[in-house]
Amino acid sequence: MRARLVLLLALVGLATVAQAADVQDIRLWASPTSTRVVLDLTEPVRFEVFTLTNPERVVVDLEGTRIDPAHPSVPADGGVVRSVRTGAQPGGKLRVVLDLASRTSVESFLTPPNDTYGHRLVVDLGTGTGAPAPIVAAHQPPGQRDLVVAIDAGHGGEDPGAIGKRGTREKDVALRIARRLAERINAEPGMRAVMTRTGDYFVPFRERLRRARINQADLFVSVHADAFYNRSVKGSSVYVLSRGRASGEAARWLADRENAADLVGGVSLDDKDDVLASVLLDLSQNASISASRDAAARVLTELDRVGELKKSEVQHASLIVLTSPDIPSILVETAYISNPEEERKLRDASHQERLASAIHAGVRRYFYDNPPPGTRVAQLAAAERGQPLRHVVVAGESLSELAGRYAVSVESLQSHNKLPDDTLRVGTVLEIPARTSGT
Repeated sequence: MRARLVLLLALVGLATVAQAADVQDIRLWASPTSTRVVLDLTEPVRFEVFTLTNPERVVVDLEGTRIDPAHPSVPADGGVVRSVRTGAQPGGKLRVVLDLASRTSVESFLTPPNDTYGHRLVVDLGTGTGAPAPIVAAHQPPGQRDLVVAIDAGHGGEDPGAIGKRGTREKDVALRIARRLAERINAEPGMRAVMTRTGDYFVPFRERLRRARINQADLFVSVHADAFYNRSVKGSSVYVLSRGRASGEAARWLADRENAADLVGGVSLDDKDDVLASVLLDLSQNASISASRDAAARVLTELDRVGELKKSEVQHASLIVLTSPDIPSILVETAYISNPEEERKLRDASHQERLASAIHAGVRRYFYDNPPPGTRVAQLAAAERGQPLRHVVVAGESLSELAGRYAVSVESLQSHNKLPDDTLRVGTVLEIPARTSGT
């Protein structure tokens, strides 16, 4: 009996050794505000992550895990990580040490296989800390703000997105088109672009929305390249948020109403009852979806000029990246990277330029058809249509302030609107007189 037990324990031990996980690769992706370290594994493992100080380190212990000293190549440094060290520990553990340049937040999780990678242990350092500084327009006249367009290059870093037959990665194509689009937006008077990522690194979906919000974006444009198992499928599509996903997101925001004041024009939801808070969110979200559809329709029209459309109507999708209830948001599938012909075009710099130009033209048309009050585009759009610019007075504004904002004299503003004095009433609609060459 004892011999059988010893044999059984030996077989269990051999099975345990046979099932030990291997680290196949260690990859590091650094962004301006965070660093992601990814351990590619042959199977899921039990792990522990903790930090040490003096000097700053993050330690990852993996049970029943091995690594070949000669393979994989351990990244030297990147972002907040100064070096990566590995070593075997008693009991079959593997220890991975991340030497840091400074103390930072740490998040870790296992993720299952996808079309590109197997099992992975992800360690995020500094995720969600810091963000691109809010945009300050250099050329705008006093009081006439520039419109901000948040441009989101899909995927990035360890997430390559779809991959074409020739090895073209969606993340690379999306970033190149996004950069070209940003250049065109920045060249447009009265507009400025902010990119959610500027290099090859991954930004979590909700962090992309946060970066758009912190920059007070007027529109969010996410750039992608679609894929399908049938390689003959091709064409561009433009998506906005589906109503079903919108309802789910509204419930999520209501649960965190204390931090959701910026979603409804700065009105705090924390002191509102459920019914009123829900109504305020619904109003904000419905307006956002309606504006999103308008912008998407104009972009779709322009894309039709440079290539074939997969769908000639705006599509609705349940995508996290479209869920901001306070910023009109669209997702552009520029083409099917899985289609050999369209993959070839997506690799071509001239075609990337044409796609960026089409998206820019659609965005510009949307804003000129719906110019937000108080923006330079509102003034340019009025001049383009040969219409007078109008301003609705809000609390705290004075005649002299408005004269300075629109670069006209107080006297011309007063006489043009037949004002008896310089007193302004909230809600009064003023017509801004055309500037003369001497003004």
